[in-house]
Amino acid sequence: MRKLKNSELDRLSVDGFKQANKTPIIVVLDNIRSLNNIGSVFRTSDAFLVEKIYLCGITATPPHKDIHKTALGSTDTVIWEHVENTVELIEKLKAENVKICAIEQAENATMLNDFKAEADTTYALVFGNEVKGVAQDVVSKSDVVIEIPQFGTKHSLNISVSCGVVVWDLFSKLNTLKA
Repeated sequence: MRKLKNSELDRLSVDGFKQANKTPIIVVLDNIRSLNNIGSVFRTSDAFLVEKIYLCGITATPPHKDIHKTALGSTDTVIWEHVENTVELIEKLKAENVKICAIEQAENATMLNDFKAEADTTYALVFGNEVKGVAQDVVSKSDVVIEIPQFGTKHSLNISVSCGVVVWDLFSKLNTLKA
């Protein structure tokens, strides 16, 4: 077995990415403070053809060298927008028939492995602050709360890791519905 060179990976160009059919996933970052986490979310969103990223509240926006360091150019491919108020954004997305999924630990949360994706549905995945998580008013307005099952001693995962796990899982489930 031989490792592939980057030139052999057959990745999209920036123009190809912009023209490609997107996965019906929107990522909402609710007051993320780490610029490296933001950059990692951009990179994950690029990898799975996410429709858009909303950067809310204190979440920093490109261009910034610390976002760029982990995003590696994906801020040029994934459409993004800064919105000051996450609750107002959630209300707007709900009015557009987007299903709002807070990624959080909460009463009556649906475990990620039990979450069933629906065809012809756009999902907004809301990821919260590294310390406080998704704000309670946002959780209260969500259609569903999805929890990532964890079996060790720690109470949470890093937000960029959580994003990678949930986006990959939903991407896989949505692609299964297409088959």
